[in-house]
Amino acid sequence: MRKISLIGSLLKRIYRSYSTELLDSLEQRGFTDLRPSFLEVLLYICEVDGPSIKEIGRACGLKKQTMTSHLNELEKRGYIERRAGLRDKREQHIYLTGYCEKFKLNLFECTDEIERNYTDIVGDVELDRVQHLLKNFHGKISSAKNHELPL
Repeated sequence: MRKISLIGSLLKRIYRSYSTELLDSLEQRGFTDLRPSFLEVLLYICEVDGPSIKEIGRACGLKKQTMTSHLNELEKRGYIERRAGLRDKREQHIYLTGYCEKFKLNLFECTDEIERNYTDIVGDVELDRVQHLLKNFHGKISSAKNHELPL
């Protein structure tokens, strides 16, 4: 297998394992109406107060159509609400509902638990190293794409 194929395959397997573990933990806490595709969007919204739809899409790497679909579903399920921007009334910002504030606490507890499990498996230093390496790798790839440099 080529190196880049192997990297993509490993990242996908790790992400699937992580999202499955996270969804299972959230289901045990009563949040049974989520799909893996919602997790990244919800994680971002829980970490950033009142982001715009464009901002969420950019951060999560999702197209407008996919973002609209995810946000419609999350709004229908009571996790988020949309509000017009203060400066530009045409721009919508996304905020957590009271229900989602409770979800956020559970989400962060679950992610902390998963991180502790990963630390038990690979150690704190190794986990930090992997995170740093992936951030660096992503940053360089994103920068190259934005400047249209060859990868």
